[in-house]
Amino acid sequence: MQRRTARQLTAGAIALTAALTLSACGSGFNSSGGSTGDASKLTSSKSALNILIGSSGDAESAAVKEAAASWSKSSGIGANVQLANDLDQQMAQGFASGKPADVFYVSTAALPGYASNGSLLAYGNDLKNKSDFYPTLTKSFTEDGQLYCAPKDFSTLALFINTDDWKAAGLTDADIPKTWDQLKSVSEKLTQDGRVGLAMSPQWERLGAFMQQAGGGLTNSDQTKATVDSAANAKALNYAKGLLNDGSMKFSSDLGESWGGDAFGKNKTAMTVEGNWLTGAMASSYPSVKYKVVELPEGPKGAGTLQFTNCWGIAKASKNQKAALSFVEKMTSTDQQLTFAKEYGVMPSVQSAASEWKKQYPQYAAFLDEAGSARGIPNKPGTADVIADFDSKLGSLKTTDVNTLLEGVQKNMTAALKG
Repeated sequence: MQRRTARQLTAGAIALTAALTLSACGSGFNSSGGSTGDASKLTSSKSALNILIGSSGDAESAAVKEAAASWSKSSGIGANVQLANDLDQQMAQGFASGKPADVFYVSTAALPGYASNGSLLAYGNDLKNKSDFYPTLTKSFTEDGQLYCAPKDFSTLALFINTDDWKAAGLTDADIPKTWDQLKSVSEKLTQDGRVGLAMSPQWERLGAFMQQAGGGLTNSDQTKATVDSAANAKALNYAKGLLNDGSMKFSSDLGESWGGDAFGKNKTAMTVEGNWLTGAMASSYPSVKYKVVELPEGPKGAGTLQFTNCWGIAKASKNQKAALSFVEKMTSTDQQLTFAKEYGVMPSVQSAASEWKKQYPQYAAFLDEAGSARGIPNKPGTADVIADFDSKLGSLKTTDVNTLLEGVQKNMTAALKG
């Protein structure tokens, strides 16, 4: 999943939300997810659980199947894991037919559609490990004060550095950028031999980290007001525009690549800003490239990064919600999340796994160290459309008036938040 661009993920979520809205009409679903707060009120049967996942690859597929088999053996309840060819479409079809999977992956962008039409069980208050999840993650899956689902894992953005390029430019660990000015300086020094110093995907889902570091963002914290046209956001985008204009940064699309990861792996850039999914891509596609991962430089208002996550959804129509909850608790347990991290490279969503994860993967500690300054993607209905449109315009940032761009997105975001 992670190697797909955020734009593709957003488009899929838009389609899913629309499909769910239509399928809920006349289907008998009520308008509330119905948090029980009492596990004894959950449905129960001897039926096997049907689990539908949108896998990132063979490693994740095998890991989830193995974990499901282990849970099944200990619980005595069957567990069938199905790999979705198109998760959005298959879930929409399942809800329309009244026979959705019992457990399934849910993105932050898709959550509002599920929550608003009553398709999703709001089981958050029933979780035994509710307090163990990072607060920024549970916030992403909370609607109207109800935690709907358990965060599966998560990713943040960090700075990837090609260490051979770094050394060739005469840079040392003392030069690792801690500020915007330092990032600009090392980007200029690394731009040589037909290679650019820094490359990024032309998306808010990457450039938005600069906005966060400047003290900005697309909305206020509770997503009731659009804040796109703020001075902080203008400062952030003008900083990025300056890097583009002086040639020390290029967008991946300008380098003939669909995302920053491939530009980095092919040594078209010495640095990129990406999530921890890139570590898996480097191992499988670019194993000879030597690199290190460091925290993003701080901006005028301090540290800041973006957060990406999915959760384990449970269908309200499931006949075995009790078993589904048991399954989710097993999948999000400390030991199981550390196993998943080993088998397919994800970052645990529970705080109890943090110290052991960093001990096992010290080279990737920067991703987890940034968790406290991470901000999730807006997920109110209609915001995914706005972000997708914003993304479509950022590719021409180099020649675009930043204030005009932000004013247009502000109007669209305001309209979306008003419904």
